[in-house]
Amino acid sequence: MRDVLPDLLRRWWAGEPVALATVVGAWSSAPRPPGTAMLVGPDGSAVGSVSGGCVEADVYATGEQVLADSRAVLASYGISDDEAFGVGLTCGGTLEVFVERVDATSWPDLDLVAAEVEADRPVAVATVLRHPDPAVVGRHLVLRPGSAPTVGTLGSPERNAAIAAHAREALADGRSRRLVLAPDGSPGAGLEVFVASHLPRPRLLVFGSTDVAAALARVGRLLGHRVTVCDVRPVFTTAARFPDADEVVVAWPDAYLRAQAEAGLVDERTVVCVVGHDPRVEVPLLEVALRLPLAYVGAMGSRRSGELREAALRAAGVTAAELRRLHAPIGLDLGARSAEETAVSVLAEVIAAREGRTGRPLSTLSGPVHAPVATPGPASPAAAAPTGPPAPARR
Repeated sequence: MRDVLPDLLRRWWAGEPVALATVVGAWSSAPRPPGTAMLVGPDGSAVGSVSGGCVEADVYATGEQVLADSRAVLASYGISDDEAFGVGLTCGGTLEVFVERVDATSWPDLDLVAAEVEADRPVAVATVLRHPDPAVVGRHLVLRPGSAPTVGTLGSPERNAAIAAHAREALADGRSRRLVLAPDGSPGAGLEVFVASHLPRPRLLVFGSTDVAAALARVGRLLGHRVTVCDVRPVFTTAARFPDADEVVVAWPDAYLRAQAEAGLVDERTVVCVVGHDPRVEVPLLEVALRLPLAYVGAMGSRRSGELREAALRAAGVTAAELRRLHAPIGLDLGARSAEETAVSVLAEVIAAREGRTGRPLSTLSGPVHAPVATPGPASPAAAAPTGPPAPARR
């Protein structure tokens, strides 16, 4: 929902109703994961996407219907190859999309969700998808980590407490989750809830005040990262040179990264790119980075400079296993020449490393284009969940 949240909140503040369509189930090769969202406005506008184009027209029509009658709809989409040009998913996957009307009356706490997301604080939203009482469908409960009080209601204190326990587990795992419970929230069936977990943006730490650093800040922000550029040289490390960075820090890189780690501000989603070409800076920095549980550590340089860097790191006590975590020379073999092309090469490697993919052209590979997607199951063994996707509905 992060991508459509600014437009959704703008209409919410203006008192305009909008239809919010959210992917709440995805199976097989569905192109978009749970939590992906699309808006249909009262002026006929559409923002966002739920399938990359396969079913948007039908979801748009459903959104118009929901705006007209205020009744939420849980729609299923799936298609076989012999129906590939009909309404549905030509990729062979299955999606469930929940379409609801959102305004200040139906969701009075949307501004709280938006504030938490904007501040890069973790927040989860539990939404009722199915319940024997239609009046309960579409209700929301907003949750933050730990013992912070919940906001909103799913219809009863008992139900709120039961769902909150599961939802906080989902938020701690950093995953959106589908829950199937009894109508009162106890083990059983009859109540379905989608928990959308909104984590802070993953961090991209770029060390070195170079033109490549500026391009990485631009592309990294486009890809949803919170970007920090850090260098020890104050003349070159300014907000004016890096307008796309969320933070520009003048500090010794190794000291900065160590302090961030000690403060709990880096994690297994954090990406570190070293692009400064100064072994006096990058060797102590990489000593720190390669010993942290980060998503990716990469360093720029020629193969000769890489050999010298590796020797210096070994001399500093970095182990062979730690060195294997270093991506150097940084980036994929794209033939990049400009700073912007280099940034694309680097962040393409980051994506491939995150997803465990080869980075090779898809035309040279076989098998599904999209990695199989499965909607996460219940947060507790006591909560029963469907073992497979629902039968697709043709609308």
